[in-house]
Amino acid sequence: MIQRITVIPGDGIGPSIVDSTLKILDKVGCNFEYDFVNAGLTALESIGELLPQATLDTIAKNKITLKGPLTTPVGDGFTSVNVTLRQQFNLYANMRPVSSFKGTKARYENIDIVTIRENTQGLYSGAGQIISEDGLTAEATSIVTRSGSEKIVKFAYELAVKEGRKKVTIVHKANILKSTSGLFLTVAREISKQYPDITTNEMIVDNACMQLVMNPQQFDIIVTTNLFGDIISDLCAGLVGGLGMAPGANIGDEVAIFEAVHGSAPDIAGKNLANPTSVILAAIQMLEYLNMPDKAQKIMIALRSAIEAGDRTTRDLGGRSGTTDFTAAMLERL
Repeated sequence: MIQRITVIPGDGIGPSIVDSTLKILDKVGCNFEYDFVNAGLTALESIGELLPQATLDTIAKNKITLKGPLTTPVGDGFTSVNVTLRQQFNLYANMRPVSSFKGTKARYENIDIVTIRENTQGLYSGAGQIISEDGLTAEATSIVTRSGSEKIVKFAYELAVKEGRKKVTIVHKANILKSTSGLFLTVAREISKQYPDITTNEMIVDNACMQLVMNPQQFDIIVTTNLFGDIISDLCAGLVGGLGMAPGANIGDEVAIFEAVHGSAPDIAGKNLANPTSVILAAIQMLEYLNMPDKAQKIMIALRSAIEAGDRTTRDLGGRSGTTDFTAAMLERL
């Protein structure tokens, strides 16, 4: 059975780095068929909608989506496309792995951390946003549920079991946010007892950020709520060379979307300068999700080799080459 993949090329540098990734998937023999749809600024300019119904229908039909970076215009009346997709398809788990690559300009070595972030609740969901008529007071609502906390914490521990990882760090702010973060921590403690072979650690979010900078090697899997996870996962990307080295998977019960987590970088769009690594890594996540580990491993080996060689890497990796040259280096290795 041929797997159909929904592809959202995205905005800015998105089409070029997604095209690079599709060439790599084809080279390794995945035999996918692609349905291309638009979202973000590209869709707004061509169709008049940030997230057309046809795009939603295709995502729902194929179940699997590979997505480039999207731009949501700044200003009232524009809702984040990424947040909308997560809520529309109940993509409750956001999985952001980072690992060290030889050949990057990263400050650390031997980093291997996965941040598991609840993806639909908390302050980041944007619920209950109100500004008073006089413009002097603003409010937002943070909603954390027991069921949502159970699902994301179980997801983290099951990942630890599947990947043979030894430690889960529960990150919270229950000392101050005693209701929302307190409920999350209570549920996480309950779930952790079901996994006695996994070491469980608890850490307040501000301390976790400091510890990630001082001694990041102590972390294995981090599980946390939506807003904290958004911040921590970007911090973790900074440990291994930046957002260009960080993929993201948004996982639900039926639909999964794999994406570059950085922005659309319109200033370098069309200039053959962008690093496609984030989308390549997202595609590796996609292959693992589709139970195609052999192909995922082949791409990862080629990617590590190309970056370590350094002769055709992009500027953010310390090289002087462009997207097409880096892609060629990958294809040769495959």
